[in-house]
Amino acid sequence: MKLEASDVRVDIGGTPILHGADLELDAGRLLAVVGPNGAGKSTFVRAIAGLQRLAGGSVRWAGEDVRRVRARRLARIRAFVPQRGRVPDGVLVREAVRIGRAPHVGPLQRPTRHDREMVERAMERSGVLAFADRKLSTLSGGELQRVQFAVALAQEAPALIADEPTAHLDLGATVGMAQLLRGLADEGLAVLLVAHDLALAAAVADTVVVMSGGRSVATGPPGEVLNPERLADVWDVDAALETGADGRTALHVAWLGGIN
Repeated sequence: MKLEASDVRVDIGGTPILHGADLELDAGRLLAVVGPNGAGKSTFVRAIAGLQRLAGGSVRWAGEDVRRVRARRLARIRAFVPQRGRVPDGVLVREAVRIGRAPHVGPLQRPTRHDREMVERAMERSGVLAFADRKLSTLSGGELQRVQFAVALAQEAPALIADEPTAHLDLGATVGMAQLLRGLADEGLAVLLVAHDLALAAAVADTVVVMSGGRSVATGPPGEVLNPERLADVWDVDAALETGADGRTALHVAWLGGIN
């Protein structure tokens, strides 16, 4: 499953939001999109996912133009984990995760044994089995985020897009999510991650795309792209990213000394 996004442009309410955003992603790779607030990261991945209308450019999944792929087929190609999903009243976690199988189960069909197994596996991998029979409305923000991830995994799509999936998670859950994302890529999925945490992005990603002002300004391995010069230019901070021989990452920031 190859994803190709070229010169992606998006206008919202007559205002240009993206003007020249590019990336490529292959199966078995994890790509992280990073950038400051307002850079256009979420708009970019929504356009890639087929959820945001393009004003120009192209997005192709395995050679197919995203604008010509029907919703049901698109759901079989890619799963999308939003920042904040809907919380329908009265719905149990297990029922919500079953929705992820909708692209595979026809309107008059009953779920198969494989469908049921995929729902259970998705809940197990995302860490929601312990509260599978609770209502969504009783969950914390972090728990809801993991449920959304379970729904995406249940789709059994070859590509997964996650928009800030660790935003509401504590440190332990964030580490678990990082391991899951990296593991999915290692298993052969194409994984696209939007992240604010540069240390996290550097730890898990094969490739980083830096967004600034509605366009992609740099693409490459994390250690090359997230250098002090680019951190200063894009984020306006005096900082350096360090990756140790043991794989640990750290972002060293001059908190009380900015760049003018």
